[in-house]
Amino acid sequence: MNWSVYLMALPVLAYFIIFHYLPMGGILMAFQDFSIKKGIWGSTWVGFDQFVRFFNSPHCGRLIINTLLISFYGLIFSFPFPIIFALCLNEVRNKQFKKVTQTISYLPYFISVVVVVSILNDFCKANGVLTKLAEAFGHQGGALISSPEWFRTLYIGSNMWQHLGYNSIIFISALAAIDPELYDAARIDGAGRWKQTLYITLPCLIPTIVILFILRIGQIMNVGYEKIILMYGPATYETADVISSYVYRVGLTSADYSYSTAISLFNSLINFMVLLIANQISKRVSDTSLW
Repeated sequence: MNWSVYLMALPVLAYFIIFHYLPMGGILMAFQDFSIKKGIWGSTWVGFDQFVRFFNSPHCGRLIINTLLISFYGLIFSFPFPIIFALCLNEVRNKQFKKVTQTISYLPYFISVVVVVSILNDFCKANGVLTKLAEAFGHQGGALISSPEWFRTLYIGSNMWQHLGYNSIIFISALAAIDPELYDAARIDGAGRWKQTLYITLPCLIPTIVILFILRIGQIMNVGYEKIILMYGPATYETADVISSYVYRVGLTSADYSYSTAISLFNSLINFMVLLIANQISKRVSDTSLW
């Protein structure tokens, strides 16, 4: 028995059990009129009333649309960029330049979200650099950070800048694992750089891309509230308010725990269903899937 290996795995198992599996008991609050005094086992059972309340809420449609749009734009623009960046780096033959470029691309990831949003606020205020640049192209709505029509662009754009290098790591690793003899054979057959990329690099990279794409699809309804609540305000609720930020407001600010739990459970179920569908489609179309 490899007791040393099991011992090393014990803290990880303990972490997931304590912080991920045991708290799942709190899902019961979604079906209750939860009271802190009575606790989970003493609170009144109300069935699906909290879900009905959310679906009848005037915020429901806006929250779902905003969440889907931000996730969809992130999928369209943020997902391909690390792949393109990794492919471009793979073609660089100057190792020193390649290392410096990789290091510089990783640095924004280690900047706090609070700092990134502060920089964004400075650049997008009434006399900020990005606002002045937008005005040169016809924008007349004042500070970009307070313009509802610019919120998604700023959110997605800053995410792309911050996560580009870090998200490309797995693709760079996959590219490094490709057998060099494949390229040697292709060069002997007269294949240039473009054909090597088209017939060797991309096919070898596709399994990694598909797995990460399925995982990303499974998070389609998950837009982190941290950056949203730092960026948005009443003026931008129309395009900025998403399910996670609404849950934060009604759950922690208004202490409506049952209602916020019901919304979170609905959100998680949608993500789970989308993940299953995406994995099933991938399994039928290709040989790559999560299970």
